[in-house]
Amino acid sequence: MRTRRNRSTSRTTSRPLTALLLATALAASALGVGTIATAADPAGPPPGGAHSGHLAAAAVPFGDDPDGDGYIPAVPPVTGVTPSDAEPPARYFHEFQANCSAGHTAPDDPIVYPGQRGASHDHTFMGNTTTSATSVTASLYGGATTCKAPGDASAYWMPSLYKGDRKILPTGPQVIYYKAGVTDYRSVRPFPKGLRYVVGSPTQSAQEFRDHKGWVEGWECGDSFRNVDFPQNCPAGTQLNIRMQAPSCWDGRNLDTPDHKAHMAYPVVKAGTNNNVCPPGHPVALPMVEFKMAFPVDGDMAQVRLASGRGYSFHYDFFNAWHEPTLAKLVTHCIVGGLQCDARGYDEARPGAGAALNAQYRLP
Repeated sequence: MRTRRNRSTSRTTSRPLTALLLATALAASALGVGTIATAADPAGPPPGGAHSGHLAAAAVPFGDDPDGDGYIPAVPPVTGVTPSDAEPPARYFHEFQANCSAGHTAPDDPIVYPGQRGASHDHTFMGNTTTSATSVTASLYGGATTCKAPGDASAYWMPSLYKGDRKILPTGPQVIYYKAGVTDYRSVRPFPKGLRYVVGSPTQSAQEFRDHKGWVEGWECGDSFRNVDFPQNCPAGTQLNIRMQAPSCWDGRNLDTPDHKAHMAYPVVKAGTNNNVCPPGHPVALPMVEFKMAFPVDGDMAQVRLASGRGYSFHYDFFNAWHEPTLAKLVTHCIVGGLQCDARGYDEARPGAGAALNAQYRLP
């Protein structure tokens, strides 16, 4: 699949709330303790519908953010980077896949509600098998994973999908692309350890979802495409699919910010060209993560919903815990190298380039 380009402007964020407002917001968001269900657990209905305060949760002192101001600084920061506007050699692809299966579900969100078990709507987790409300960089790093590459202990999650009261989990490895979001794919570098962000919002309107810079094709099944909400009916034997892209330009200073978005930005188009470059305030080009999820649900879709609400409330979270040498090898070989790689870092169309990883998906 050809890498799609996105246009964006950088975003800003306000400074943290006062201690009084933090305490008040925290008290309002405390919703009790939840439990973790296994992927095989059909479970019950989602807790109380959509969480209107999902992205408005107050920052609290916990784990990687001990002062509770919502900012997690990169140590050391990446400075002195100028966004590249160079013309690279023409390559149609510059990507690799992280194939990760759904592992467990829980009403937890370690980015938006760190340390607060049960405070979120239900999420389906992929990648790291231990992800919970109390996950921090140290607890994720080096952990077990549902991804093909053992070096990818990152946490990926999205709102759980239901048909009636039955929870529907994606089956088998899901496709999570790592692509170049900028035209000069040679300028892309690996994620910093501990980087995290949220893509989209559970409170977005249908139009906001359609206009989101990460929009690719919306909800799909059969011959029904580009839907902002679930199709009315999916032919028997088909699956419900969604694709959404993450911002790929980093400010170089923060691993997280209070809104979990301001430290990241989508590329912008350089004036007078058709080239995508990182904006000046977010000059560091990172891999562009793209979720391509497939849910095994068909037939009448009237009772299909997300734990966060309607189909246009779809969003997802990423918390980087890759083994640094493994990620660096895949980024260098596949993205910088202009290849279309699988989870081993192998391009079937260019076998002479070899693979980044061995048959066990580890560094050779």
